[in-house]
Amino acid sequence: MSAIVEPAKPGTAGRSRAWKAFALALPALILLVAVVGYPLLMIVLRSLSEPHWGVQNYSWFFSTPVNLVVLKRTFAISAWVTVVCVACAYPYAYLMTAVGPKVRLVMVLCVLIPFWVSGVVRTLSWVILLQDSGVINSVLKWAGIGTVRLIRTQTGVVIGMAQVLLPFMILPLYSVMKGIDLRLMRAAQSLGARPIRAFFTVYLPLSLPGVYAGAIIVFILALGFYITPALLGGPRSTMLSTLVQNQVLSLLQWGRGGAMGVVLLLATFLLLALAAPAMRQKHKEGARH
Repeated sequence: MSAIVEPAKPGTAGRSRAWKAFALALPALILLVAVVGYPLLMIVLRSLSEPHWGVQNYSWFFSTPVNLVVLKRTFAISAWVTVVCVACAYPYAYLMTAVGPKVRLVMVLCVLIPFWVSGVVRTLSWVILLQDSGVINSVLKWAGIGTVRLIRTQTGVVIGMAQVLLPFMILPLYSVMKGIDLRLMRAAQSLGARPIRAFFTVYLPLSLPGVYAGAIIVFILALGFYITPALLGGPRSTMLSTLVQNQVLSLLQWGRGGAMGVVLLLATFLLLALAAPAMRQKHKEGARH
């Protein structure tokens, strides 16, 4: 007599797959908690416990005008860096989808090569280029424009940070743009739309997810920059990371430095939470188009 095999319950297979997926992700979760969660928790605890338990470090932060000015400047510089990266990366990523495989390979290598060079070396190179007697000002003098002060200014900081973060904008854009069928542009033109209108009504909405992804990555990374603003900037371009370093390493005020870091983190989360609904709405509108 053959054994009767009972069929598995509908929910059993789903729960089994979920547990297997959780088991596969468990090592990564443990590593993430160990290298990110635990240090972040210690920073929060120090901001509340040093020199004694309470919110005195946060009260000090918001009652000091310099801290608020630097916090506002940090977000302003990060926003400008994001705008510059979008403006430079969009045509580059678009060109990567339009050229042949060999040229595309060269363009990808040009994007990846900066990752192989130390950030300090690249920033020091910008110090040489941006100084008053540097290459850029020499070219401007030759063109009859005159000397433009770039070093120790906010403009120089934006230029240096944008160059470092540009690959983080190009790669998400290219990953989205390569999936867009360029024949849609030709179809729109065949229906009477001019090339510019076809681009803004067809191609641009489809590429917005890449713009959003790259902009978020660049903006968040720019908020925590330290080396580039320290080497290219001056007192009027100081970012919050410089103040955190000064409080922790110079003054040994771990509580105040931790409070600065927590405020910056919460402000970033709040800004992203406010921007997320608008981004989702525009993404849906682009998908409908």
